[in-house]
Amino acid sequence: MTETAITPKASALAAPLGLLGGVAAAFAYVGTVDPNHPGHYPVCPLLHYTGLYCPGCGGLRSAYAVAHGDFGTAFGLNAVAVVMYLVFAVAMVVWISRALRGRPFSVNLRPAHWWAVGAVVVVFTVVRNLPFGAALAP
Repeated sequence: MTETAITPKASALAAPLGLLGGVAAAFAYVGTVDPNHPGHYPVCPLLHYTGLYCPGCGGLRSAYAVAHGDFGTAFGLNAVAVVMYLVFAVAMVVWISRALRGRPFSVNLRPAHWWAVGAVVVVFTVVRNLPFGAALAP
């Protein structure tokens, strides 16, 4: 009986490819089960009870549009989500390329970066709920 040795590259690729596979499966599901038709996904509780859009409102429909290659519609439904899809794609390319070269990958964000991201999300949420920010509403 022979043992199968896992190479260091295969081991290093396991985590990014596993994550990428999970995200691809989620996008495939959302691309197949249309969130534009009611009954497949839960309703946003904030929107349901207050009429206000949360920062994630329109995110599933945005993912559906991305899965179908309609990036303009996706951006119109939730601009922050589309930006995050792009950030994720870039991070995956960097992570996989570093894993192939045997280099470690880490994201070291300082607290100021997290505060900036939070501020952008809060401003996006407030603006999309104001009359002049209607273009940001889903």
